[in-house]
Amino acid sequence: MKTLSSPSNSSTITGFILLGFPCPREGQILLFVIFFVVYLLILMGNASIICAVYCDQRLHTPMYLLLANFSFLEIWYVTSTVPNMLANFLSDNKIISFAGCFLQFYFFFSFGSTECFFLAVMAFDRYLAICRPLHYPSLMTRRLCNILVISCWVLGFLWFPVPIIIISQMSFCGSRIIDHFLCDPGPLLALACSRAPLMEVFWTIIMSILLVIPFLFIMGSYILVLRTVFRLPSRDGQKKAFSTCGSHVTVVSLFYGSVMIMYMSPSSGHEAGMQKIVTLFYSVGTPLLNPVIYSLRNKDMKNALQKILRT
Repeated sequence: MKTLSSPSNSSTITGFILLGFPCPREGQILLFVIFFVVYLLILMGNASIICAVYCDQRLHTPMYLLLANFSFLEIWYVTSTVPNMLANFLSDNKIISFAGCFLQFYFFFSFGSTECFFLAVMAFDRYLAICRPLHYPSLMTRRLCNILVISCWVLGFLWFPVPIIIISQMSFCGSRIIDHFLCDPGPLLALACSRAPLMEVFWTIIMSILLVIPFLFIMGSYILVLRTVFRLPSRDGQKKAFSTCGSHVTVVSLFYGSVMIMYMSPSSGHEAGMQKIVTLFYSVGTPLLNPVIYSLRNKDMKNALQKILRT
């Protein structure tokens, strides 16, 4: 059997070795149980939001249709990494094939970029609802909502093919051990036979554009929302507006805060342990928290979920 520590054997491996979270066998089994339960909770939590929106006619509005699509996205986002992580906990060699590694790389970052666009569209929807309430029904029509949803998916999946194809054509030397639980560009580029500074710069540029532009759009939308909310004469109106936007602002803060720490901090060479923790937070932690955040802070969603549980 091939071992992780044998350099002579590493050269014969046709793929990469994802170290994940190294610990004794008992620890691996415990981690498997923990992440399996977390994965089930993510699936059930996000699926319950989709069911609530589908079953309750009162939630057939652009705001909740976007939320249902966002929950659908979250299910696939965690599915791009967690099942392979669970398999690795029970595996002795922890090998992922070359094609499997780059497929995971593509889908993980495509779903992540789609999430960036979805968060921006959801902020735009809140801006129209609060700043243009009289024109909202005529502006945010079902047709426009569908166009925005499709655009998010298309843009998300067209953002990364070129750099991923370029990286996949590079030659990789040495042990081919990736000290991570997924195929991430940093560890992959570190395994290349020769440095690729242009690729590193190109990757930084496309990641910066992907994160900064939607983030600035979201911030601009909420600045306009805050300005409108503070002009409302009624305290109840202000409270309702803040309640409507609070869930989305919380999710944006959690997702963008962790992603920007990972990919836009001054140091591009985070320690492996820090990389894993931060990646785990935005790829598993936020999809786990999102259903809780949206259901606890939204009265209509709570009522719809309670109605489903009673049936």
